[in-house]
Amino acid sequence: MDRPVTALLCRTSDRGPQAAAGTHELAELLDARIVGSPGEPRSAGWEKDLDASRGCLLEAGGQLDDGFTAGRRPVLLAGECSISVGTLPVVVGHHPAARVLWLDAHGDFNTPATTSSGYLGGMCLAGACGLWDTGFGAGLDPARVIMHGVRDVEAGERVALDRSGVYRLEEPAQLAGMTLFVHLDLDVLDPDVFPATYPAAGGLSPRALRELLAQVVRVADVVGAEITAAAPGYGELAADAIAPLLD
Repeated sequence: MDRPVTALLCRTSDRGPQAAAGTHELAELLDARIVGSPGEPRSAGWEKDLDASRGCLLEAGGQLDDGFTAGRRPVLLAGECSISVGTLPVVVGHHPAARVLWLDAHGDFNTPATTSSGYLGGMCLAGACGLWDTGFGAGLDPARVIMHGVRDVEAGERVALDRSGVYRLEEPAQLAGMTLFVHLDLDVLDPDVFPATYPAAGGLSPRALRELLAQVVRVADVVGAEITAAAPGYGELAADAIAPLLD
């Protein structure tokens, strides 16, 4: 299989059990290789979560590293977007020309200076872009990030996004010929049809997401993907929506 699927169950910044449970359910439906076991969910500031999840974040990056080194197009399932701290620097290391297609309800572009919640998952993309030091490296040029579906952004991160040159996708045709790594947080879907830990009103329908991904893989070279925030009880819906990434 050119796109091997691995599910990572270890805890990063999980606030409840649903992240690991949803990931496990989706992994079984996709016949994915399952790595690790869920940690105890807890509320903690970004510093504690970053330290406590170091092994999980290294594993996330290692899974992509192994896939890229083997000449494959890896797909990683995980509970929270915090894995991007460990994965995106690896993507840049193997595919320096790649752009990151960021499909998410949130920008995750806060820093320790701008975050109001102290949530690591809301800071991961900014860390990978070098706006703050995660200890896991950086290297992703913000101007190589292409966002779609983002609709919940804090004031401080909005300023950072505007200054950094992050691009907003209007039409998939704009991606023609690009090399892409896809970050897909399933909260990009409308919370009325797909529950989210941090719901943001609006969002894509599952059909619209599937059609978008089908167009993306048709016009661009997708070298890998990470998929987070699967909701338990909605595995079949998620599996159908993301199917184009797995073909």
